[in-house]
Amino acid sequence: MTGKFRALMAALVVLVVVLVGALSLWLRNIEAVTVRPVVNVSVNDAGVARDGSDANVPPAELFEKELTDLQTQYYKPFNPQTPFHGETQALTKYLQSNHVAHPTLPDETASGDPGEDAQRMASVVSYAQRTYGKQLGASATTGLTEAALSGVMNSVDDPYTVYLTPKEIQSLQESLNGGDFGGIGVYILQFKDGEVVLQPIDGAPAALAGMKPGEVVDTVDGRSVHGVPIDVIERWIRGEAGSHVALTTHPYKKPGERHWTITRAIIHVPTVVKNMEKDGYEYIRLTDFGSTSPDEVKNALLYGKAHNAKGYILDLRFNGGGLVEAAIKISSLFIPQGTIVSTIDREGHRQVEEALGDAIGGQPLVVLVNRYTASASEITAGALQDYHLAKLVGTKTFGKGVIQSIYDMPDGGALKITTQRYLTPLGREIQHKGITPDVIVPQGDDVPLDGPNDKQLAAAKAQLAQLLQ
Repeated sequence: MTGKFRALMAALVVLVVVLVGALSLWLRNIEAVTVRPVVNVSVNDAGVARDGSDANVPPAELFEKELTDLQTQYYKPFNPQTPFHGETQALTKYLQSNHVAHPTLPDETASGDPGEDAQRMASVVSYAQRTYGKQLGASATTGLTEAALSGVMNSVDDPYTVYLTPKEIQSLQESLNGGDFGGIGVYILQFKDGEVVLQPIDGAPAALAGMKPGEVVDTVDGRSVHGVPIDVIERWIRGEAGSHVALTTHPYKKPGERHWTITRAIIHVPTVVKNMEKDGYEYIRLTDFGSTSPDEVKNALLYGKAHNAKGYILDLRFNGGGLVEAAIKISSLFIPQGTIVSTIDREGHRQVEEALGDAIGGQPLVVLVNRYTASASEITAGALQDYHLAKLVGTKTFGKGVIQSIYDMPDGGALKITTQRYLTPLGREIQHKGITPDVIVPQGDDVPLDGPNDKQLAAAKAQLAQLLQ
């Protein structure tokens, strides 16, 4: 990953959701969801990914970079021994998943020095390689190292602080920068209980095959998804355009097995869906906060003004977030001046992000939110609510009030580390609290957005009608 890309990603807010969002929702559990797309990265015979990443970097070098960044950038202090526990737990789980029944690993004690501790971590990986390498096969070193790196990051018990492999960081980069992806056109999510839920995208292969929202995946190409990480399931579902994937599913919280054989295609998904309602309101649904989103929202607002929209509906339901920069730019389209968001780092230093001074307006405005509205979405929704520029309608938002930054790794992978927490303009901290809408309207997760049964959208129109009186 280039330094330029790291700088671009330094303000990344990773989503936290549980059902539907942009094409690239990646959920680790009910408290951690990350935006990312369905794309392909292949590795050549030399072990070097086509993006230029090096799969042969010595483990000690990787661990030293990881420990240094984690110790200096993570937004809370932690015990130096914690990463060692994480490494051991992850390696044990990896070995067990590869049919090593009762693995044993050496115990190492932390010194607190990243260089020295990195050598000790590398020695644990080396021991596992020597002891169990024959059972693991040719990919033993890479698999063990990646498992250990993931374990170190997971050890701080923060679902947003993770190690991303070269494939995963390329997927994240593609997701936030926009682009075309090979797949079946679904939002893919995973609940804390492990259930993987798909929501098809209109006009994409899954939807054209007849798939409805809220399908729970049981198998992919005959392989059970039970207990399988979302990353792996995503790789199973994605693939080259023209290839086929076989799925078995059942409706969410309902019986009835279904079988699908879907041909993959190149999927392009803009982040904004807009239309002018027959009653004169412009409806703007934003699916994530990517690099192209501010311009897309701006164009949608200009379209509404050109067509004399009487009011605007910004739909942030199932939007898990994305880039802080995008949230600031989008919020600034509505907020002429003042604070958009404040961030606080591990030292307690506060940085205030102000409106950019390029507001277009768009009032009266109603913002639709639900329990899957998270992260960058909450920055925008919170700012608009604090300035009384919009009525929020729906259900309480997810409550992700922390920000992640991306740091490149020598192997082409990356570290995603929680580096800051954020506050709304009025100083509200929403971590684990969420934002309560002005008008609460419960609605099932499987109700299609902008459809005839969308009670929340109907309530938004009713609010606009009142505001126009």
